[in-house]
Amino acid sequence: MKNNIKYIALFMLVGLGFSCTKLDENAYDVIPADQFYTNKNEVLSAVLRPYTHANAWVAPAGQNGWWRMAELSGDQLAWPTKGPHGEDGGQWKRLHYHTWTVDEDGYNNAWNLMYWGMGLCNSPIQNLETRSIAEMGITQVEKDSYLSELKLLRAFHYLKLMDLFGNIPITTAVPIGTVPPSDYPATTSRKDVFAFIEKEIRENIDKAPKLSRAMLGRMTQAGGYAMLVELYLNAETWIGTPRWDDCIAAADKLINNEGGGQNGNMALDPNILDQFKNTNDLSKEVIFSIAYDYTRANFEPGFAADFFHFAQRDIYGGGRNGNDGVVVIPGVYETYDAQDLRRKEWLLIGAQSMFSNPKVSVKGTVEYAGLPLVFVDNIRKNKSNSTVSNMSEGEENSGVRFNKYRLGNSIAGFVVNGSDTTAVQPDPNYNNTDWNIYRLTWIYFAKAEALMRKSGGVATVDAVNLINTVKKRAFTDAVWPSKAYTTTTLTLNELLAERGREFIFEGFRRDDLIRFGKFTTGTWWDHAASSAPKTLYPIPQRQIDLNSKLTQNPGY
Repeated sequence: MKNNIKYIALFMLVGLGFSCTKLDENAYDVIPADQFYTNKNEVLSAVLRPYTHANAWVAPAGQNGWWRMAELSGDQLAWPTKGPHGEDGGQWKRLHYHTWTVDEDGYNNAWNLMYWGMGLCNSPIQNLETRSIAEMGITQVEKDSYLSELKLLRAFHYLKLMDLFGNIPITTAVPIGTVPPSDYPATTSRKDVFAFIEKEIRENIDKAPKLSRAMLGRMTQAGGYAMLVELYLNAETWIGTPRWDDCIAAADKLINNEGGGQNGNMALDPNILDQFKNTNDLSKEVIFSIAYDYTRANFEPGFAADFFHFAQRDIYGGGRNGNDGVVVIPGVYETYDAQDLRRKEWLLIGAQSMFSNPKVSVKGTVEYAGLPLVFVDNIRKNKSNSTVSNMSEGEENSGVRFNKYRLGNSIAGFVVNGSDTTAVQPDPNYNNTDWNIYRLTWIYFAKAEALMRKSGGVATVDAVNLINTVKKRAFTDAVWPSKAYTTTTLTLNELLAERGREFIFEGFRRDDLIRFGKFTTGTWWDHAASSAPKTLYPIPQRQIDLNSKLTQNPGY
C-alpha cells in the first residue's frame, strides 16, 4: 500500500507559494494560518502539500517545468513539429537548437512553478518553527522530523533551480502583507547558492527520517544523500571546484544502505523493468520519487501527455492518449546494442497492433489516418518520399517512442512477446506508476564517474565493477561476457554514452553533456554547436521586470 501522500486532507493549504520576484501576491481560498496547524492531520497535510505540487515541475507532467528544460535541450529527445501538430510557437525548436530568448513563456512558467513549490516548503517550516508542539498536537520528535524533511525538500527545489538558472535569489520565509520592491530578494551567486544547499542538507540529513515504506515518495535521509551526490558530481561545473571524494562518500552512504530503503534494504533491482512498472513502489532501488495512486486517490502520472501518441490507448489497452510530442532523436536507438534488452523494452518502434486484438493494426489519425501506425527511426515526411530531416519535417509516426515507464492496461487483451501471445485481464494497478527522481543505479554511475575523474579519466577496477553490475541486467547470461566493460574499454566518452542508454528519459542528459563538455560544443542530428553561455538558461525577463534586484546571466 502506498503511503498517505495520496490522502492529503481536502483543507490543505493552497496558494502559499509565490514568485520570488513578486512577493505581495494575494492568496485566495487559503485557510488563515492562525486557524490551521491545530492537530496532527492539519500539520501533515501542510508537510505533504509540496509533493503533489512537485509533480507539475520535476516530472514530465504536461507542463513547462524543470524536466522539459533538462531533457529537450540535449542529444536524445526532441519535440518536433509533426504535420499540423507540435509547432507551439517554435518553443521546442528553440529549446532543441539552443536559440531560446530571455522572454520564453516556458522558462518563466518553470521558474514560477519551482519557486511556488519552494514557497510551499517555506510556509510549513515557518509555521512549525513558530508554534508549540502542544497547540499542533504533535511530539517534539515529530516536529523535528517534519522540519528536517521540509528543509531537505526545499534544498531540492533550490538545487534544481540552480541547475537551470545558476545565479538565483534565496528566500526562506513567507512574506506577510505587501512587500515593497526594496525588500525583494536579490540574486545570489551560484557559488553561494551551492553553499546554502550543502549547508541545509548537512544540517538536516541526520534529523530526517530514514527511507522506509512509510516514507515512500517523501524526502528522507536517502534523498538527502542522493542530493549530495548530485551536488558534488556537478561541483566542478557549478562552482569550479571538484568534489569527487565527497561525491564518493555520499554515494557510499546509499550503497551501504545507511539511508534506509523503501522496501527493506536498498539494493539494485534484479532486472530493468521493476523500477518502471506500475508496481514500482515495490522496487528496492528507488530513492526518491513522485508517488502516484490512481486506483484510490485519482492521482495519475502526467507523462502520458508528453510521450503518448493520439492513439496510444489502443497500443497499451489503457485510457490514456497524449499530444504525440516527445520522441527519440534519430540515431539514438541505434546506439543500443542489438542484444541490449533496454532497446527492446524501453523504446517503442515499428508497426503497432491493438492490445485488444494483436492481429489488427493500430491506425494513424493524421497523415496515416486509416493506415497502419508504424513508428520509425527518422523525422521526415516519408509519405511524400521526402529525405529532408529536421525539427519542422515530422509526421505523426516520426521518431522512436517512449516505453520505459509502464501504466499497465485497463481492459482485457493480449501481451505479445515474440511468438508467444498471452491473454491478460485488466490490471488492478493500472495508472499507478511512480516517477523516479533518484534511483540507486544512478548512484552507482555517479560513484564510478567520480572514481574515473580522480584517476585522470582512466577507469579503475572499482569503476568498471560498478558499471558492469548495472549493465549486466540489460543482457542475457549467454551474451553478457562479450558485453562487459574492462578498464580499457570504459573510457569517459563510453561512460557518457552508457549513461545516455541507461538514463534516457530520466532528466539527467543536459547535466551530463555539460559535465562532459559537449552541451554547447557537440552536434547531433540537425543540431549545431551553440555557445558557452547556453550552459545556463536566462533569468526570465518577466521576473527581472518585476524585480530589478535580479541580475541577468552572462551572455543574455
